[in-house]
Amino acid sequence: MGKVEEFEELRPLLFSIAYRILGSVSEAEDAVQESWLRYDASPTRPVSAKAFLSTTVTRLSIDVLRSARVRREQYAGTWLPEPLLDDPYQDPARAAELADSVSMAALLLLERLSPLERSVFVLREVFAFGLDEVAAAVGRSEAACRQLLVRARRHMREGRPRFAADRREQQELAERFFEALSRGDVDGLQRLLSADVQLVGDGGGKAPQLARAVVGAEKVARLLATVHPLMVLTGVTCEQHRINGQPGALFRDRDGRVLHTLVLDVLDGQVQAVRSVLNPDKLGHLGPVADAWAVDREVRQARRGTPR
Repeated sequence: MGKVEEFEELRPLLFSIAYRILGSVSEAEDAVQESWLRYDASPTRPVSAKAFLSTTVTRLSIDVLRSARVRREQYAGTWLPEPLLDDPYQDPARAAELADSVSMAALLLLERLSPLERSVFVLREVFAFGLDEVAAAVGRSEAACRQLLVRARRHMREGRPRFAADRREQQELAERFFEALSRGDVDGLQRLLSADVQLVGDGGGKAPQLARAVVGAEKVARLLATVHPLMVLTGVTCEQHRINGQPGALFRDRDGRVLHTLVLDVLDGQVQAVRSVLNPDKLGHLGPVADAWAVDREVRQARRGTPR
C-alpha cells in the first residue's frame, strides 16, 4: 500500500482525534492536512503509519490548542465548539465512547483540561490507544501520562451528569420539542425544559446573539416561541439533524444558506441546555453561510408588524 492509500485509510481517525482535541472542524482539517505533508515529506517510511500520523496530528493539535486558548479567552461572548454533523471515524467496538466524546457537553468539559490532559484523555479513553502509544504521541513518559489521565478523568467525571439519556429517548423528546417550536407553543416547550434550562448562543461578535445565557424554562420557552415563528415569516427553515451526536437542527435562510445550528442536551427526560452556533466562521464547512444580520433585520421588522 502506498503512502497516499495509507493516509486516506487513516484520515477519518486523524480528523476525529484532532476535532476532539480542538473543538474546531476547520482547525482539525488543517492539522490533518499538515500531518499528510509531513508524512509525505518524510525521507524514510515509518514502521507504523498509524503511529507516525496519530503522533503528528496530536502534537500539531496540542500546539494549535495552546495558541487558541488565548484567542478563546478574548472571544466575544460564549465560545462553543464548531458543529459537526458526521463523525467520519466509525468503530462499532467504541461506538458509545465515540458518540459521547463528540457531544457539545463533553467538548465543553474537555475545554477545562490542559492541552496535554485533553490529548491524553482523548487518545486513551476515546480511542483506546495503549499507554505506550499515548506517551509516544504526546512526548511524555508513561508515568507522566498516567498522572495526566488521572487528573483528566477526575475533571470529566466531576462535570458529567449522573444519568444520560439513551438515543431513542433523546430523539422522541427532540421531535416533541421541534413540533412545539414550529407551533410557537410556549406551554408545550416549557413542559419539555428543565427548570434551570440554559439557552446559549455563540455569535462570536459576528452575528446577532444573546448578550448572556437565558436561564429558566419559562424565559427560554417564551423567547423560542416568540422568535421562531417570526423567523419562519422571513423564509427561515428548520431541518432536524443529529449534530455532535445529539438531537438538533440546521436552520437555513430563504435561499438555503446556513443561518445557525441548534443542539439539545437531553438528560433525565428533559432538555437541560439549548446551544446555538451562529458565528459564520464556524458554519462554512456546512455550506454557504447566510447573512445573519439581514435575517435579524427582517425578523425585527416582522415583529414590529405583528399585533400584540
